[in-house]
Amino acid sequence: MAQHVLDEAHRCLNCKVPQCQKGCPIHTPIPQVIQLMLNGKLDEAGWKLFENNPLTTVCSLVCNHENQCEGHCVLGRKGAPVHFSTIEQYISSTYSSKMVKGPAPSNGMRVAIIGAGPAGLTIAVILARKGYQVTIFEGKDKIGGVLRYGIPEFRLPKSVLDDFEYHHLILKGIKVRPNTTIGGAIGIDDLFRDGYRAIFIGTGVWQPNTLHIKGETLGHVHFGINYLNNPDSYHLGERVIVIGAGNAAMDVARTALRKGVRHLQCFSRDDKVAASQHEYQYALLEGVEFVYNKAPVEIVDAGVLFADTRVGEDGAIETVPGSETLYPADSVIISISQGPLNRIVSSTHGIHTNDKGLIEADERGVTSRPGIFASGDVVAGARTVVEAVAHSKAVAEAMDAYMQSLTH
Repeated sequence: MAQHVLDEAHRCLNCKVPQCQKGCPIHTPIPQVIQLMLNGKLDEAGWKLFENNPLTTVCSLVCNHENQCEGHCVLGRKGAPVHFSTIEQYISSTYSSKMVKGPAPSNGMRVAIIGAGPAGLTIAVILARKGYQVTIFEGKDKIGGVLRYGIPEFRLPKSVLDDFEYHHLILKGIKVRPNTTIGGAIGIDDLFRDGYRAIFIGTGVWQPNTLHIKGETLGHVHFGINYLNNPDSYHLGERVIVIGAGNAAMDVARTALRKGVRHLQCFSRDDKVAASQHEYQYALLEGVEFVYNKAPVEIVDAGVLFADTRVGEDGAIETVPGSETLYPADSVIISISQGPLNRIVSSTHGIHTNDKGLIEADERGVTSRPGIFASGDVVAGARTVVEAVAHSKAVAEAMDAYMQSLTH
């Protein structure tokens, strides 16, 4: 492993204007990190990675590198790019166990983080570095949000998140209240009552989008985000249809094959998949069959009725009348993205949402109610992990500025 990493690192041209860094949503200082490692300063390289991105180990495993850092590498124009994902994973996982620094001196101010997903974890770490007393409220039993409950183990080992909890949360004095849903026994107003100066909402999007077709309530029909939450609790049979062709659908399909499904078909409404080429190629390799230009019309006990699709005169996709065909399946999994659960919004006055139920916030995460900030999927809809981290860094700085203004 180490030799392979060094071989990749030696290929880096150390460009004066690094396109790889421009292609990274969080602007990781890639050439600097690589040169530090090559100069024998592995710990310094690791520190630089984590200082820039608290979720650097996670991003090394789940980022869409082909469209970001590696996709912008100049070597990729005529050959293979430098695979920085491999280098980042090696440096960050090697260095993470050396992160033993305790809490920063307290500045006496409390901050509440609602949701322990990528956005919440990023902001918690940044504000803890500045001396804030941070408490994370998480509705599930463990931290990670979509990282733990929406990304399969084969893509992101749970041990990475357990390691993060120890080295980034526990050692930094960040408190976590698991199995605690804000909007239930505890509300936003209770947090302000107890002295939290600012509150961040990063609850993600856990409400599955539906097809609104007949048959969605049948017993052999499931939603992708629910399936990924705990695949072992499902009994799918041998033939499975996945409706949807994004990255989440690829995770569903590849997980189902690993759990014993023998024949899996993935259906797309048009002639392509929305997933990254990387995920699509892995799904093909592992035996997923793709069926294009099909729209689900009805789900029945024996499978799904699909109609052919075509591009209409207005450019929109439309179904072809009379083209309905039954595709047999023991189980059907619908994976067409998610929307927000609105428990916090419905139980709190003063937080504005858009017509999709997403919280309205500006580029700094400022919402319509003073002291409440939001970012991540609950604001932007389902996005990538690194995009959530990049935006949340700016939100953390805005929260810091807001709370400091209260003391003057």
